[in-house]
Amino acid sequence: MTKKIFSEYLQTAIGASILAIGIYLFFMPHNLVVGGVSGLGIILLHYTQDLAFPVPVWLTNLVVNIPLILIALKVIGFKFIAKTIFATAFLTFALFLLEEYVPYFLETDLFLAAVMGGVVCGIGVGVVYRSMATTGGTVLVATLIHRTFRHLPMSRVLMVVDWSIILLGFFVFGSERTMYALIAIFICTKTMEYVLEGIHFAKAAFIISENSGSIATVITEKMGRGITSLSGRGHYTGKEKDVLMCVVSKREIVRLKDIVSAVDAKAFVIVADVREVLGEGFREFDNKL
Repeated sequence: MTKKIFSEYLQTAIGASILAIGIYLFFMPHNLVVGGVSGLGIILLHYTQDLAFPVPVWLTNLVVNIPLILIALKVIGFKFIAKTIFATAFLTFALFLLEEYVPYFLETDLFLAAVMGGVVCGIGVGVVYRSMATTGGTVLVATLIHRTFRHLPMSRVLMVVDWSIILLGFFVFGSERTMYALIAIFICTKTMEYVLEGIHFAKAAFIISENSGSIATVITEKMGRGITSLSGRGHYTGKEKDVLMCVVSKREIVRLKDIVSAVDAKAFVIVADVREVLGEGFREFDNKL
């Protein structure tokens, strides 16, 4: 158990560090407000950068999250937000180190900043979420509001909070940067989904045939893949049929179709994309230690 906890906190730290790098290198220099406390921090830094004491993004992240965490501790409890507290603290620390000691060294245009920022931040957020933590901020706000008003879906509350910050960025930085920020949000979301759901794509084939037994035997013998037989019934004929389900890698799907065609050219085959496959013959479960 100790090894598992250490692994989760290490993963949280790595994810928070990647997120901080994406914010610092791509979003901050180009004033891309993609929501969250970091977006609010970018707006405050813009208004205070010419003052004697500009407000850094890490400080905004710290000041905004402290009261949220204190409220969450009372409402939710330490047990449920311990890793979120750690992730928030580590993100703040990583932003502090970057802002104080690392000069900007990437020169790029808005489009590349939106794309690369979305990819890097998506990876960071995905890694943090995989460890069952969040980086605080608007997620904590949405969680607290949802706990008070349970009839409001948390996803909708989070969307309203984040879009409020994005709208504020629109009034501060204009429509062009806001549109690039929306591109970054889309890419960040898709990248995060790949990290959470996996990028080990495969193909699932559903085969309906009068010779299902022969097809299953040949696939097992020639490809070494397991077959699951599902019970089905034709709606028009009312006839019982076996529906074969087989999951294969992308490069194997052509061979599988050739086998089915050779055994029964009249077979009905449905091929679907599979985002992630865990188990024998594919990738092992991540929680094995």
